[in-house]
Amino acid sequence: MPPTQPPVPEHIHRFPCDACGADMRYDPAGRRMLCDHCGNETPIDGAGRSTQAIRELDFRAALEARLPEAEMAEARIVHCTNCGADVEFDADLHAAKCPFCASPVVTDTGRSRQIKPRALVPFALDEPAARKAMTGWLGRLWFAPDGLKEYARKGRRMQGIYVPFWTYDADTASHYRGERGTVYYETRTVMRDGKRAEVRVARVSWTPVAGRVARAFDDVLVLAAASLPRRHTDALAPWDLSGLEPYTPAYLAGFRAESYTVTLEDGFAQARAVMDRTIERDVKFDIGGDRQRVHAIDTEIADVTFKHILLPVWLAAYKFRGKTYRFVVNGQTGKVSGERPWSAWKIALAVTLGLIAAAVAGYFAAQGQ
Repeated sequence: MPPTQPPVPEHIHRFPCDACGADMRYDPAGRRMLCDHCGNETPIDGAGRSTQAIRELDFRAALEARLPEAEMAEARIVHCTNCGADVEFDADLHAAKCPFCASPVVTDTGRSRQIKPRALVPFALDEPAARKAMTGWLGRLWFAPDGLKEYARKGRRMQGIYVPFWTYDADTASHYRGERGTVYYETRTVMRDGKRAEVRVARVSWTPVAGRVARAFDDVLVLAAASLPRRHTDALAPWDLSGLEPYTPAYLAGFRAESYTVTLEDGFAQARAVMDRTIERDVKFDIGGDRQRVHAIDTEIADVTFKHILLPVWLAAYKFRGKTYRFVVNGQTGKVSGERPWSAWKIALAVTLGLIAAAVAGYFAAQGQ
């Protein structure tokens, strides 16, 4: 009797090709499942479903650990001690390089219980398109070392990573106190070059005001991991969240997913800061006038909901002359960001050429006089 195979854990998803049995992967170019072994393609079940199928979860229930068991999942998480990234790995993978900093990591058998993703934006760019966007961005950086550009062009493949985000919805009502400024002008007589002249001087008349503004916030987006600098992920915005699809593991086939390390509560604190800035703009608009002073805003917030979503990022981490450079590409739009490398000799050449040009210009100026 042939040996029986151990059962595949429920959280490990395989997508065998119905033609040859090899594992299929999600192909961004065709927006379907692709078998690299035989070329077979199959559509993704449920793709293109309405975003109305993406249900929000109750924020307070989550903080009090009252979410339904179906909303939780257990994943195998590997922590990089160099950059702090937490990345999900397949059960049969025991050693790899961290996709965020290129440091070697040895996987462990740790498990993490987390809130399941509710939705994701599937990759729209495949790896060649992302690499073209990255090398084009590097090519426009004149002061980047040529060796790094060449290394990036010939380096290993970029990694496709689904990066975790929180989104928050909330209804807000804010009472405020402030002052409305009205600009008026006074005519004054001043002395100019020994002569009297009349000038108009702006003055502001302030009037105390109070009022109320209300706003419903929808999908305030907060990065839920700290492995990439915020300046890089912020630079990838805007994201078109109308492209969200209800979460299905098929979109992750062939890609990795980063686990969230920013807690739901800490993420909401960041979302509140975004909301507060918007509310302050609403208050100033409501005050009106030519100038505004805001003394106090008291905001009541209700019906807070959230969801855990994944957004697609192509990532390259290159070690060049002892330094790690990271480049990220928005997997939906192709927008690029990354550490800007500098070439010392190119900077020195530019400074030298600038000094020569200044000297030549000074010489001809002196000759002209």
